[in-house]
Amino acid sequence: MSASFLFPDNKDFSPDFKEVARYLGYRRATQPEADVSALMEKAASEIQAVMKAQSVFEVFDLTVGSTRPSDYSTTVSLRFADVTLQSRDLGRNLAGCSKVALLAATIGPQVDSLIRRHSSLNPVYASILQATGAMYIEELVDLINAEIKKIAEADGLKTRPRYSPGYGDVPLQVQKDFFRLLPCTRIGLTLMDTLIMAPEKSVTAFVGLCS
Repeated sequence: MSASFLFPDNKDFSPDFKEVARYLGYRRATQPEADVSALMEKAASEIQAVMKAQSVFEVFDLTVGSTRPSDYSTTVSLRFADVTLQSRDLGRNLAGCSKVALLAATIGPQVDSLIRRHSSLNPVYASILQATGAMYIEELVDLINAEIKKIAEADGLKTRPRYSPGYGDVPLQVQKDFFRLLPCTRIGLTLMDTLIMAPEKSVTAFVGLCS
């Protein structure tokens, strides 16, 4: 299949304040203080007003090198498009998958600008904005996952939990493959020499499709 784009309206997002609190370091059973809760609501409103949610994904055929299911120490060869990747951790995630979706998503540079504007003036509020931005990009990726799940179900397949470059033994160098295989620039994404993406609140990830 060719690349698919998703441009949800900002009104499609609903802030998850429990998730924001988690990013801020609150334990699940701990309720943020009233003043913090008020700042969380303010941050959610400000970010939702300026963010520009954009995403792209494409599904590729996948070949996963064989290994014993109980062998967690074996590096596995993964092949999709013109890429061959050696990974133990991603190999476990994609074991049994016949296809893999590559996705890229961002909530736009306006969010970065908003956070920078408050960083020197009000570091506490800037931290809350950071956590709120993380919540919104995760919500965007959940929307993409739902679209990938529909494609998988149409083929009688299920989806695996997403896995991003930079985790486990999957190097950030893999970001170059995402930017080569997906039209990331069309959603405003840039890959810097450091292999970090701009805007900051952006995500790339693999999603396996398996029977």
